[in-house]
Amino acid sequence: MADDAKSPVRIDPAPLRAEDVDLGVLDGTLSYFIRSINIAVTRDLDQRLEGLDVARGTGKITTLFLVQRHPGIRPSVIADVILKDRSAMGRVLDDMEAHGLLRRETAEDARAQALFLTEKGEALADEVRTIVAGSRDFFADIDDADYDAAMAVLRRIYWRIVRKRKTV
Repeated sequence: MADDAKSPVRIDPAPLRAEDVDLGVLDGTLSYFIRSINIAVTRDLDQRLEGLDVARGTGKITTLFLVQRHPGIRPSVIADVILKDRSAMGRVLDDMEAHGLLRRETAEDARAQALFLTEKGEALADEVRTIVAGSRDFFADIDDADYDAAMAVLRRIYWRIVRKRKTV
C-alpha cells in the first residue's frame, strides 16, 4: 500500500489562467473576497485620484468628508469611523495638515482637538466628492438591485463593527 503523503504531486502541463484556479476553502470565505475586492477598488480609486493630496493611503478621503460635514469634529470620532487607532489617525492628520488641507484647533474643553478644513481642503473635498460619486462605474456590470443588496449587507456589517469596536 502506497503512502499518499509521499505520492508525487501531479502537475497539469496545461497553462493555468487565474479564472481557472480552484480557490478551495477560499471560495467560501467572505474575508477573502472582501480583501480581494478592496484591493481592486482601491487601485481604481487611486487611479481616479492620481495627483491629488488624498491619493494613496487610507483614511484621508473619509477624514476630508467628515471634517467638511462636521466642522470641529474630534480626531477620536473620525478614528472610530475609519477603524484606526490614535497613532494611525495622528499620521493621517499630520499628512493632511502638511498638505494644507485642514487645521487643528483646541476644542472647547481644552483636552481635545477640533478639526476644520482650510479653503484648499474645502475645494479638494468638492473635487474628490465628484470623483467618488463616479466610483459606481467600477461596478457597472452589476445591476442596481444586486448593487443595492450588497450595499445594504455591507453597510449593516460595517456599522455592527463600528458599534462593537466602541464597546471593546
